Amino acid sequence: VQLQASGGGLVQAGGSLRLSCAASDRTVSNNGMGWFRQAPGKEREFVASINWKGSDSVYADSVKGRFTMSRDNARNTVYLQMNSLRPEDTAIYYCAASRSSAATRVTTLYRSWGQGTLVTVSS
Repeated sequence: VQLQASGGGLVQAGGSLRLSCAASDRTVSNNGMGWFRQAPGKEREFVASINWKGSDSVYADSVKGRFTMSRDNARNTVYLQMNSLRPEDTAIYYCAASRSSAATRVTTLYRSWGQGTLVTVSS
């Protein structure tokens, strides 16, 4: 499956962005999905994950209460609504499909990765 992330851009601190990740086919509809990010000079880190039904999600502590992940299986698309953005949220954001149907922060469970979309938050 191919994953296409979009929606990144430049936003001021305190602003909002909504990222989308479209899958090329319906094979991910039974899989958990995740968002990760990688800031310049840093390792990739987990951001959020959602289970196959969209009924359960987990978040990194750094984004909890500010970011919300959702999915629309009819459109083969997952979303990441990012509010109250901070300069430290600046990174390339990647979506990924998990081998598991559950929401998980375990990176090794993710089998397919999108190309990433750049989010830049100015202070």
